[in-house]
Amino acid sequence: MEGGLHEAFVDELRDAYDAEKQLIKALPKLAKAANSEDLRAAFESHLEETRGHVERLESVFESIDEKPRGKHCDGIAGIIEEGKSVMEEDFDEETMDACLIAAGQRAEHYEMAAYGTLAAWAKAMGHEEAAEILVSILDEEKAADEKLNELAEGGINQQAADNATGDEDEEQETVAAAAPAKRSARK
Repeated sequence: MEGGLHEAFVDELRDAYDAEKQLIKALPKLAKAANSEDLRAAFESHLEETRGHVERLESVFESIDEKPRGKHCDGIAGIIEEGKSVMEEDFDEETMDACLIAAGQRAEHYEMAAYGTLAAWAKAMGHEEAAEILVSILDEEKAADEKLNELAEGGINQQAADNATGDEDEEQETVAAAAPAKRSARK
């Protein structure tokens, strides 16, 4: 028997449910790795929202007479794995924060795509209560992404760039200082 949109909806819902549960485990690690207090607070705040997303997804399952159950979300698992590998890098504090923001935004964008689809499908099938809940989660994901964007554009990215420029300037000064010594050594 072929499945229809309802089966696809339930499958996608299970994927989102698992993604949120994976993020509940990952967000504390991102918060701990953050050097900026504002970034740490943003990750901690979104952790609380994410816990709420799990509860609200359970309500969505109930509203369509399905048992709340997850299906391993490979997409978010890959994004989390990328985030872990960034945390293992030896970056200066500002660059690490910029990379953590990028990792967080990858997860938010993935979730925004998923919740946008789920909300549209719920509306199309007449699951008004489910659609309303899914839109509210989507709005929170968008707000979390916007907060990360504000932190990035509010100084973290520029600080990281300034550090990189400072490092390059120091390297150029070292090379320039060494050049006369090499020339005099050749004479």
